[in-house]
Amino acid sequence: MSLKTVLLTTDTTHHCYYAWKLNERFPLEAIFLETQDLTAKFDAFHPYEKLREDYERDVLLSGFTATFADLSKTYYFESVNDGESMSILKAISPDVMIVFGTGKLLSAVIQTVSVACLNLHGGNPEKYRGLDTHLWAIYHQDFDNLVTTLHYVDTHLDTGDIILQSQLRLVKGCQLYELRSINTKVCVDLSALALSSLQATGWVPSRKQLSRGRYYSFMPSVLKEDCIRKFDRYVAQL
Repeated sequence: MSLKTVLLTTDTTHHCYYAWKLNERFPLEAIFLETQDLTAKFDAFHPYEKLREDYERDVLLSGFTATFADLSKTYYFESVNDGESMSILKAISPDVMIVFGTGKLLSAVIQTVSVACLNLHGGNPEKYRGLDTHLWAIYHQDFDNLVTTLHYVDTHLDTGDIILQSQLRLVKGCQLYELRSINTKVCVDLSALALSSLQATGWVPSRKQLSRGRYYSFMPSVLKEDCIRKFDRYVAQL
């Protein structure tokens, strides 16, 4: 069956890549871009993030000269929970909603979906929920939990039943600024697998989370410097 699929995300380079590649395989009915900018109340910026932006623009988006609006009907809202956003979602009546990088959804937003509301989480939610979760795994030298997770959305943060999970494949000498691109490519593949199952059968298998991971917030800049050293040591041994 054909599925009306809506993407809820933010206007960033890696999310643009995700929308581009997923839309090639499963055309999106609409894209909702959340514009509110969550920022830390302390120094959380590290120069590696500028390298990450440059890499994603020059390498991840190489060959892409379009915009979100060229891919599908695109709406901008401060929050995807805004009243007007909700009204448009109800009018679209999506079969599937994919969430990648927005804030927590109100239950009323989740209920606009008829088949499945899915979230992409960069990490293992059974250990690391919230923000900067790959960085926190690296900080704890927990490289086995550098994974990407696709799970159902529920009314809590990163606690829904897990559908698919994949280890991030790192290679010797790769840089920390490449990690988000590696993760985003996996996000495309996991989403496509789930949509294929939903399109064919209207169902995708899942399992309940065995534990609730600790909730993490923004990582301070000084700890990101430590992450770079730990990541470099790890990939040098691959």
